[in-house]
Amino acid sequence: MREFEIRIRSVRDVLTFVNLATSRSFDVVVGNEFHRVNGKSFMEMFSLNLRRPVTVSLQCTQEEYDAFLQDAEPYLDK
Repeated sequence: MREFEIRIRSVRDVLTFVNLATSRSFDVVVGNEFHRVNGKSFMEMFSLNLRRPVTVSLQCTQEEYDAFLQDAEPYLDK
């Protein structure tokens, strides 16, 4: 499992991140230590506390991870 942190700042960010996640064939799980949701679900994403960074967990190959990380660059918590 590969993980990284993102920060979602707006409704538009949720929409575009969910679109990014749904374009992948592997599972995208988003959450924190208390609550994890399907990153491909718009409604589930809104059940998270998005005022803080959340962790994205991917079950994928290194190549798929690298490509997803590059596409998710605008959301990375820097």
